Amino acid sequence: MAPIISILKKLFIRCYKILFTLMTKFPPNKRLVVFESFLGKQFSDNPRAVYEYMVEHNMDYTLYWSVDKRNEDLFKNKNLKTIRRLSLRWLLIMPRAKYWITNSRLPLWIPKPKHTTYVQTWHGTPLKKLAADMNEVHMPGTTTEKYKRNFIEEAAKWDFLVSPNQYSSEIFRRAFQFDKTLIESGYPRNDYLYYANNKETVDQLKQKHNLPKGKKIILYAPTWRDNQFHEKGQYKFDLSLNLAEMQKSLGSDYILLLRMHYLIAEDVDLSVYDGFAYDYSTYEDIRELYLMADLMITDYSSVFFDYANLQRPIIFFVYDIDEYRDKLRGFYFDLEEKAPGPLVKTTEEVINEIINFDKTPFILDGEFYERFCSWENGLAAKQVVETIFRK
Repeated sequence: MAPIISILKKLFIRCYKILFTLMTKFPPNKRLVVFESFLGKQFSDNPRAVYEYMVEHNMDYTLYWSVDKRNEDLFKNKNLKTIRRLSLRWLLIMPRAKYWITNSRLPLWIPKPKHTTYVQTWHGTPLKKLAADMNEVHMPGTTTEKYKRNFIEEAAKWDFLVSPNQYSSEIFRRAFQFDKTLIESGYPRNDYLYYANNKETVDQLKQKHNLPKGKKIILYAPTWRDNQFHEKGQYKFDLSLNLAEMQKSLGSDYILLLRMHYLIAEDVDLSVYDGFAYDYSTYEDIRELYLMADLMITDYSSVFFDYANLQRPIIFFVYDIDEYRDKLRGFYFDLEEKAPGPLVKTTEEVINEIINFDKTPFILDGEFYERFCSWENGLAAKQVVETIFRK
């Protein structure tokens, strides 16, 4: 059965590419913009921030969201124009769009029309090595050389690339071999952390999510592991944090929100931790979770660069740092030396650090903030939109 499915998939891609290419010959719609976030799985991130800016300022464009059919429910009741990703309707709209705005790669076999401006916002300041900078690739369905070649071929289609800081600009140029326009604005998604960071908004969010009153909030947002997967594009995750111990030691004062990476396939059963742990992995946008969280636990995810804008405590739960750093990915800088928070390897150490933060006020390292957050001022979406649509 598997070989037949593989053959049918290849046939679909071949036919779809031919039809897509034919559709690019039709006259373009110069006022048409298609947005996509995390492969069509979310209404979130930098594309959402750009979209909201355009709507708020009544810009005269037709705005569509590209949506994965498995995630269509997440886009309902939001007053959005949506198209199912890789559907017949998508085929009629995407090739004629003047602008594509996305935060992750489109399928390599999708040809970019000459009339289309492809805006890649990307989705994080890199700690983990990217693309051409990677020494080895351990992902399913590819080799190191093939992965790098395909990534660089896709990046060659981008007309604009958004950068959150000078550190990222230097890496993006080299790792993506990108030689077109960098928009050095900060990340549009982080504007929210500046204009909404007030007690009234935080209280409203907690009420909206029906979270227990009077308790502090821990946000746990780990990344994925290249070598732990079900199949290509669907990754496993072993929850090494002992939630039972967390609940026992911290449950009277804290609750925990779990936010898994968008590439992780399985759902996490938190029913045994009712009243303490909540799964927000499929929630539309992490920015609200940032704002509600009193502290963050992460590992090698780029979320800590964004959360640092709030200058709140961050704990790095890095139980597998030696393997991840030395074998799977490699880092751009020494996390053990430069991390804006303690690195720990056990649940007991995590609990102790949280208790320490209760006793001692947290102060974010000023050098870290200057290097990674200094471009952020709440106006990134404005700068991105003005750069792209300045005509």
